[in-house]
Amino acid sequence: MKIACPTAFFSLMFFVYSCTNTKYAATNKTYRLKAKQFAKLLREYPLKDSSGLNYVSDWAGTTNLSMRKPNFVIIHHTAQNSCGQTVKTFTTQDSRAVSAHYVICRDGTVHHMLNDLLRAHHAGVGKWGNVSDMNSCSIGIEIDNNGNEPFSDTQMNSLLLLLDRLKKAYSIPQANFIGHLDWAPGRKNDPSRFFSWKILADKGFGYWYDTTSVQVPADFNAINALRIIGYNVVKPVYAIESFKIHFTPQDTTKVINEADRKILFDLVKKYQ
Repeated sequence: MKIACPTAFFSLMFFVYSCTNTKYAATNKTYRLKAKQFAKLLREYPLKDSSGLNYVSDWAGTTNLSMRKPNFVIIHHTAQNSCGQTVKTFTTQDSRAVSAHYVICRDGTVHHMLNDLLRAHHAGVGKWGNVSDMNSCSIGIEIDNNGNEPFSDTQMNSLLLLLDRLKKAYSIPQANFIGHLDWAPGRKNDPSRFFSWKILADKGFGYWYDTTSVQVPADFNAINALRIIGYNVVKPVYAIESFKIHFTPQDTTKVINEADRKILFDLVKKYQ
């Protein structure tokens, strides 16, 4: 076929390419607008309060600065029925400010929804170790899953690739890959009992117990071990429940048994 007008041809190709990339054009435009607003705020100095007054009388800009980097990764399941539904939730401004940095679809497709250095609204109220504001120091990853079904191999493969990149990019410690249920015992249960934390731990994302054939001292305090790992033990029954969903998903009880004591005794040595 002879192309009579190259300019028209490239214009047509641009139009076709643009049409294939307009699915999230409206929300991407909103994202860019908000990013510009944040950039404008960062350029302000001295910083002003709500009345327009400066906090200080003078400004001496330091030359030693960098962006804050994430130190945790929090894994969720979406509790929705499709990836499209989740993306719509995270791109609707009246969805109670819910968001995450990444969404992994059932077919393994990964949507990157927020710059890693910005704060997503994914963790909510909770506590892990000494951290009480997880949104400010973490990356949130949502896996498309309704909570009552297995996670697909393609999802897990995409997750492992993503976690590897994040761990290397931000030097995230192995202990700092946790679930929403670990952060918020009694309030959240995601990712569900179908999720395999051992697969992650085998690749260096979080810890897993090596063996239960250990001798546990008689004075070993299992609740204190949960606290050392990171769980909020103000309400021990909730901490126990989250621990079991994570490490012994087949056990639906909410009491510490001898097998749990062995697991905790082994784990606490790693988390210390």
